[in-house]
Amino acid sequence: MRHIALFVENFDETLRFYNDWLGMEIEWQPDEDNIYLCSGADNLAIHRYSGRERPTSVQRLDHLGFILRQAEDVDAWYEFLKDKGVDIKAEPKTHRDGARSFYCLDPDGNLVQLIHHPPIADKV
Repeated sequence: MRHIALFVENFDETLRFYNDWLGMEIEWQPDEDNIYLCSGADNLAIHRYSGRERPTSVQRLDHLGFILRQAEDVDAWYEFLKDKGVDIKAEPKTHRDGARSFYCLDPDGNLVQLIHHPPIADKV
């Protein structure tokens, strides 16, 4: 899976989180309500949602995951995002399979996992 699209209510803050803080590059912004970001082969579309109630077709994912090359990168990202005031939901931990990760929230309340998962870390 290389593409995810999110409806967000906090458009500018969410863009800053993924672009400025997580380092995704802006690929294309066709208008003020839609923007496409890239990170390697991955693409994230952010669409401004400003309706009264989210339509039934709009679902929130359990979480988004960003793969990191090294286990120590997890701790560096944790410290960086914590210093930025990001809402951290779980501190870094090493899982029984050797993966290491932590969870935080983006400005629109989507759960984001930053993870070093050895079987796929070298494909980043």
